[in-house]
Amino acid sequence: VEERICVVKGPTTDKFIKDNAIVFAGQSSMLRKLKFDTVMSANMNGVFIALPERRSRYTSKANTHVLAKELKDTKLPENCKDLRVILVCQYEHALALVSSVARTFPLYSRKKEFVPLNVVIEVVCMDKDLSAADISLLNDLAAAIRTTARLVDTPANELTTDKYVEEAVAIGKNLGCKTTVIQGEDLLKKGFGGIYHVGKAGPTPPAFVVLSHEPTGAKDTFALVGKGIMYDCGGMHIKTSTHMLGMKRDMAGSAALLGAFVSLVKAKFTEKLHVCLCIAENNISPAANKPDDVITLLSGRTVEITNTDAEGRIVLADGVYYAKSVLKAKHIINMATLTGSQAYMTGKTHAAIMCSKEESEGKMVTAGLNSGDLVHPMIYAPDMHAIDLYSPVADMNNANWGDVQ
Repeated sequence: VEERICVVKGPTTDKFIKDNAIVFAGQSSMLRKLKFDTVMSANMNGVFIALPERRSRYTSKANTHVLAKELKDTKLPENCKDLRVILVCQYEHALALVSSVARTFPLYSRKKEFVPLNVVIEVVCMDKDLSAADISLLNDLAAAIRTTARLVDTPANELTTDKYVEEAVAIGKNLGCKTTVIQGEDLLKKGFGGIYHVGKAGPTPPAFVVLSHEPTGAKDTFALVGKGIMYDCGGMHIKTSTHMLGMKRDMAGSAALLGAFVSLVKAKFTEKLHVCLCIAENNISPAANKPDDVITLLSGRTVEITNTDAEGRIVLADGVYYAKSVLKAKHIINMATLTGSQAYMTGKTHAAIMCSKEESEGKMVTAGLNSGDLVHPMIYAPDMHAIDLYSPVADMNNANWGDVQ
């Protein structure tokens, strides 16, 4: 599938192509510095989006949330197939603004007349020129964001566990990466009880996929572990109709980390890097997990199932243990649509992070402010909260129903 997006260094002379929709975006002070000659002014039919100069300390430095909203609200000409977004910005804001544009226009649709937009992002930095390496990175990042969005938007009747494995394997092959795939009954034989038991009731088998980038001279090892629940009806603890809609997106954590892996490998990341995809569909059948079941994880620890709709932590447990014990990763990042409770703590625009090291937590918050992918810390106090997962029959349970100790 073509991503239909391209990033170029501006200013260029071909921006007024017939039938192109044009959007200028940047802070007011930057937009005022633009100059147009008579011919350009006469032929221009563009929209200007002025981004705020000020921000609060927990919003993106580039005010990307404003750009995304305004772009979505912009009415493009009927039958528009080509869009050029001209970003006028400081060099340090280019990555965040390009990312914001890339995630705004969807690739997936099954509407009869739908044609994906061809998006050209022209970046005009007013304080520093973009290098060829910068443009290459921005193109790879924009394409990865579009691919991630396509995967997340695709429904589970099309993007099954098998199809997702195929996509991941194809990506690994294209990058020249080592690929490991464990599927179906082989998961149980190799000890992946978490992924296997969550996905055994699905219409297609669960899987664990690892793509590995291992450059010569690497001195450190990083692992990205993603929750890839292709659909989550809740299992035996079935979701209500209003809470089930949209659960095709329960694999978004794995898709985002797959996109991040692609971007880093193409940017010639110098350390060892692995992405681990924990893929399953949480469904109902006579074979499905039941409340009171006890399963054994890859670590050898046992889990009492107290809530079949708290399956993300179970599949991630296998993935994280594999990253630590087999891949010998020193740094492990996992990403998941883990719980709707997150929205009550950090809202719609800030992801919640939980980190074992204060220094790493601070770096993630800073990275979010710089990139536009905003995050905010949750309380990290396992020594205080571990008792809430006490089980009388297993090493732990997988969910607490509110009787907090």
